[in-house]
Amino acid sequence: MISILLFEQIAQLFLCIFLGWLLVKVRLLRPEDSRVISMVTLYLVSPCVIVTAFQIERTPDMLRGLALSFCTAVGIHLLMFFLTALARRPLHLTPVEQASVIYTNAGNLVIPIVTAILGQEWVIFTSMFIVVQLPLLWSHGRILISGEKTISLKKIICNVNILSILAGGALFLLDFPLPGVVAGAMDSVGAMIGPLSMIVAGMLIGGIDLRHIFVLPSIWRVVALRLVVFPLAILCVLKASGLAALVPDGETILLVSLLGAITPSASTVTQMAQVYGNDGTYASAINVMTTLFCIVTMPLTIALYQM
Repeated sequence: MISILLFEQIAQLFLCIFLGWLLVKVRLLRPEDSRVISMVTLYLVSPCVIVTAFQIERTPDMLRGLALSFCTAVGIHLLMFFLTALARRPLHLTPVEQASVIYTNAGNLVIPIVTAILGQEWVIFTSMFIVVQLPLLWSHGRILISGEKTISLKKIICNVNILSILAGGALFLLDFPLPGVVAGAMDSVGAMIGPLSMIVAGMLIGGIDLRHIFVLPSIWRVVALRLVVFPLAILCVLKASGLAALVPDGETILLVSLLGAITPSASTVTQMAQVYGNDGTYASAINVMTTLFCIVTMPLTIALYQM
């Protein structure tokens, strides 16, 4: 059952989190040293994963599947925007909290999970979720956190993940396979994305006083929205929509989209909050808490999807 495999895979990744935490606690590394590993993951490992994902045969069924994946990602984000608008005033959600419940850590967490439980050929569908989320994150998310009213098209277009998707998409449409040696090297580098991402998370956790985080009343409502309320709402809509019947393997394609929507809060939100001086410590605490509890909520949500 996929939910069991998912639990096992997340448990493995959490062991990597523990190793990152241990590196900090035994003083081999400092929490801020995680920036170097983050840069390697962002600018080298992640692009290799995305470009390699597009190295598959272009067929009519594949094109229909990608269209379904893209439209589903758009619908999921519209639903999350709507739910956040409903909850914002009653729950007094701050800009950082709003961004944390809308934007997910799909790139860092879902790609290694999908690779492990479904196979490399399904990673291409995670790219559709990323290509929808990233422009929104660097436009709406940035405006929300910074308070500025301008949109940086350069930061959207020049984002390394967007560039990787464009490069991989071009190779896919041109039916241009990478040479065997290049593809093999990229596969080897891409295999590191899960462990490296989780080691970084563990190093950041090592620099935070968890006792202080657990007593923050406001953080629990954010965790509940990001990991329980929003996933259940999206799950119900996907199950009732009948979209899975539109294309071959539609149920699995929607599963990949659902995985993208039920992950912890995006680490980019934390980085933006730190850059713009908008409660970066609190944003980091939300990221840590949602990461810790997703080991329970993600497998349960997938189990409900499969029922």
